[in-house]
Amino acid sequence: MKPQRYEIYFADLNRTLGSEISKIRPVVVISQSSMNAALETVVICPLTSKIHPKWRSRLQISCAGSIAEIAVDQIRTISKIRLKNKIDILNEEQAAQLRRLIAEMYGE
Repeated sequence: MKPQRYEIYFADLNRTLGSEISKIRPVVVISQSSMNAALETVVICPLTSKIHPKWRSRLQISCAGSIAEIAVDQIRTISKIRLKNKIDILNEEQAAQLRRLIAEMYGE
């Protein structure tokens, strides 16, 4: 599997602890495509259908025809084995918004 940056897959996030997002759910790949090709892991942000419009750490998008939030506060690295089928991809505007939010939250 060669996931590309900003593609959305179903992934099995089970075996978590505490408040980590679990279950089989959509995730957006945020690691660079070249990194994804070289490594057995990818960096992802999970999606949730629970909408929190006032949370600055979340980005609302439409995914496969449904409203969802990208949980930027739940970034994690997972094995590619956890990825299932591809279901969508972010458009250029969504990808740019996601990059800005990640930089705002984790940059200087």
